[in-house]
Amino acid sequence: MGLLQPPRRPNGVGLQQALTERRRVFLDTSRAALEFVADEGFARAWDGPSALAEFSLRGLVGHLFRATGSVEAYLDRDEPTEPPIDAATYYNEAVGETNLGSELHRAVRERGEDAAGAGHAALVDEWTALIERLATRLANEPSERLVRVFRDLVLSLDDYLVTRLVELVVHTDDLAASLERKPPLLPRAAFEATISCLVEVARLRHGDEAVVRALARRERDSIRALRVL
Repeated sequence: MGLLQPPRRPNGVGLQQALTERRRVFLDTSRAALEFVADEGFARAWDGPSALAEFSLRGLVGHLFRATGSVEAYLDRDEPTEPPIDAATYYNEAVGETNLGSELHRAVRERGEDAAGAGHAALVDEWTALIERLATRLANEPSERLVRVFRDLVLSLDDYLVTRLVELVVHTDDLAASLERKPPLLPRAAFEATISCLVEVARLRHGDEAVVRALARRERDSIRALRVL
């Protein structure tokens, strides 16, 4: 007797079961961030400053929304064929600029402001619809799917989602600090992916010895090796 084959799912049925673990964590983290910024406290403080230099509160929320929306934008591009890099290499190559007055950082702030231009309620509605679309789309993308992202770098879809988890985890904390609130409860797996990625970026930039010193001998960590963003 042959092996029983699982029943085929109609389109739109059981999509959550088809998600990889990383995709599920990304969606759960995005929903938690959205629930946090949907609070009316953000609407009241919308035009004020954030905890980040040069960023308004609305611009930082817009930036975080775009960090989620970039997944959809890059999936709309033709799939690349080049060998992919990993998430840490992406940050090492694409986000090494630290000068807040640079063209890179000015453009990031401007895009955040543009995303928030229609106001708090409109952005929350857009973000809600985006997550609904991504829940379906991520369930139907193959496990080996590649994407061409910022600066023409190529990553696997799941590795690119690690970079999005970094953005979500770091910037929800920034937003909480902006309103002097407790950060939202995010999935533990999101923190694990974020910490692993950022430590690996530090290793790429400064070497293993420097990272060990930063972790265990801070009095000899003259270069602040763990500060990578």
